[in-house]
Amino acid sequence: MSLKPDLNTTNAQGKLPNGAHDAVNVVLDTAYQGIDQKAWAKLFTQARKSHLPEFIADMLAGKHINLSEDRPALHSALRNLSRSPVMLNGQDVMPAVSNVWHRIEALCNKWVGVTDVIHIGIGGSDFGPRLAVEALAYVPEIECRGMRMHFLANIDSAELARILDRALPHSTRVIIVSKSFTTLETTMNAKAVVAWLKASGLTNSQMNKALFAVTANVPAAKDFGIEEDHIFPFWDWVGGRYSVWSAVGLPIALQYGFKTFQEFLAGAHAMDLHFKNAPLEDNLPVIMALALLYQQDKRGIKAYAAVPYADALDWFPKWLQQLDMESNGKSVDRNGKPVKFSSPVVFGSAGSNAQHSYFQLLHQGTEIIPIDFIAIRKPMSNRPEAAAHHRILLSNCLAQAQALAHGKSADNPNHVYPGNRPSSLLLLPELNAFYLGALLALYENRAASLGALWNINSFDQPGVEYGKVLAKPIEKALVSGSDQIRTDDDIDAITANRINFLNSNS
Repeated sequence: MSLKPDLNTTNAQGKLPNGAHDAVNVVLDTAYQGIDQKAWAKLFTQARKSHLPEFIADMLAGKHINLSEDRPALHSALRNLSRSPVMLNGQDVMPAVSNVWHRIEALCNKWVGVTDVIHIGIGGSDFGPRLAVEALAYVPEIECRGMRMHFLANIDSAELARILDRALPHSTRVIIVSKSFTTLETTMNAKAVVAWLKASGLTNSQMNKALFAVTANVPAAKDFGIEEDHIFPFWDWVGGRYSVWSAVGLPIALQYGFKTFQEFLAGAHAMDLHFKNAPLEDNLPVIMALALLYQQDKRGIKAYAAVPYADALDWFPKWLQQLDMESNGKSVDRNGKPVKFSSPVVFGSAGSNAQHSYFQLLHQGTEIIPIDFIAIRKPMSNRPEAAAHHRILLSNCLAQAQALAHGKSADNPNHVYPGNRPSSLLLLPELNAFYLGALLALYENRAASLGALWNINSFDQPGVEYGKVLAKPIEKALVSGSDQIRTDDDIDAITANRINFLNSNS
């Protein structure tokens, strides 16, 4: 199969490369996907037969598309800066969303003298804000308060200890983020940080000043001891992995200012409007979804890589892993029937570091693994050598895509590159809050599109619960200290032997 370019399109700024489309100045080039115009036409027909346009409209209109939980997936309302009404069960949600924006802005204006922020959350309460705070730190001349932002997610006390060794307790603020406010890792870490604050001599008044919460369970946050005006709500129609646009993104606003947070929302909102209004043939999230679907169907791919050629986006693949694999890692469809395809394995890291890691496998391994190359047209620093370094970075990105597509023959089998390895190129004009928001929303909408095409519910995650249930009796067995644990309905023979070994050597 040839990987020659196709799909020539233009925009207001001139002719795009063959195989490219754009939205809000983000360019998607699929020329190396190896999909000819006839195949694209079939894919768009398949999308319409799968009722993808209706799904997009229903999702953005607040319909209950999360069937298993009888909820909408209305995270797009969190970045609806137009404040146009978004109706849910007969009520406009935008006044409540706008109220949270006002409260975030007010907190940014009065939060002074803070040296450290400990953001406690896990999963969707951690990946999004961590990615954004890390990425925006690279933006030259960005407004920044320079606080130390600590993200505490893992129940491993080593992470806790590392943070508490650095933070200054009397000028630290703590943000506890949990939709349910019952997440085990988050509540245990929160209690440990509170104990540290108390042991550091903070008075009750100082404790009250230091603690904040972001949650859909306001009563539980109050019971924990957090003052009501320090509790920022979000709602059950927001999935955790889609929640960075809510008050979960507080660290972004607190570190870089509310205006920057608004720009982050604006980029995502602009991508949502494109997703809503663009025809399928020009719709970036849809095109990306269909390209992956094609590679699954034609090549049986089991994984894909996301490789941003920007050190600022090194956390992006980790965020994307949760988005794709927690959303679409399912074996049954919305009707409970087995599915042929669901989410591939997602991996990646910053290029060009990645070239010195797993690109050997991408070029010469037995598996065909598509790649999303993500590049930024402008350098991410004002250093005198920035332009020269950036040319090398971009040349490596383009060269890897070309080498993967065309391959190379040689007499020595060890030097043969099979080629015919598909990839796409995403080009951002620059990396700032707006384009970071647009990038994340692009992938969110692609994940939703894939769910619709596979007939999978992308907005529940029942698979993560079973292990949590089994952990409770295992923890009790470890607490007992006994090395005579026997099998029962909750602990099998192998796990019992492991517990006995751990207890006998504790």
